[in-house]
Amino acid sequence: MEPTKPEVTHEFPFFRVYNDGCVEKFNWPQETVPPTTNDPITGVQSRDAVISGDPKISARIFLPRLPDPIHKLPVLLYAHGGAFSMMSAFSPRYDAHVRTLAAEARVIAVSVEYRLAPEHPIPACYDDSWATLQWIAAHANGDGPDPWLNENADFNRVFVGGDSAGGNISGYLALQAGSIGLPGVRVAGAILVHPYFGGVEVDDKMWLYMCPSASGIDDYRMKPSAEDLGGIGCDRMLVFVAEKDHLCGPGKAYYENLKKSGWKGKVELVENKGEEHCFHLRITSGDDNAVVKKIVSFINQD
Repeated sequence: MEPTKPEVTHEFPFFRVYNDGCVEKFNWPQETVPPTTNDPITGVQSRDAVISGDPKISARIFLPRLPDPIHKLPVLLYAHGGAFSMMSAFSPRYDAHVRTLAAEARVIAVSVEYRLAPEHPIPACYDDSWATLQWIAAHANGDGPDPWLNENADFNRVFVGGDSAGGNISGYLALQAGSIGLPGVRVAGAILVHPYFGGVEVDDKMWLYMCPSASGIDDYRMKPSAEDLGGIGCDRMLVFVAEKDHLCGPGKAYYENLKKSGWKGKVELVENKGEEHCFHLRITSGDDNAVVKKIVSFINQD
């Protein structure tokens, strides 16, 4: 008698699940690249750091050319996109993007390699990113585990940012900074590029599957209300939406809710006309990338 063939129980845009519990991810495994001691184009150095051994959390740290005269540099925690289930901080696309941000903004960037769903159910991605922000804050007295942060970071200018799922995670980090706090650190701003904040049925079903502990369609991590957003713990926020992106409407709704929330900070909405979701990741030159230019301006206006 032939063994029974596993049946598909859940089909999503990025993966399918079988009745035996196996998960089949599309376009997987993700290609990765190593860090670089001195990139010949940007002059940015990078290296990988262990944030936690259990659970296993790592990050890639990017140090740009130091200014002359030397002064402290802002810090950017970057969370990559990929529907909470794909991509990597170490992928060629995100390695290049965050390296460009580090070079153009003269910022120390920490790109978090958070655990992916559904193998690691949400909230693992949120927990790992928050643990990484706390790890950054542990350097505020100059005695943390990473010398680049100890010697060169300005902890009054810490930013959180990301795209798509990473934009959602960055919004969560801003909320955590307000509700829990980060001693010795000022979260100056949050950068949300084409973020996911609910409102799209196929994506919402996938998120709810990946987060079995969710409180429902209005879970504050997926779709924060105006009341939730009043507690954001940063001074400024920059929200990007793309005109041809299916997440454009929910991104605008997030912006409107933020304005209604009573939050005392300043928020700016940038709509990328005629563009699709995360188009900026396909542009290799920072000089030609309107999203990168705006992020650089936002970080350096402080």
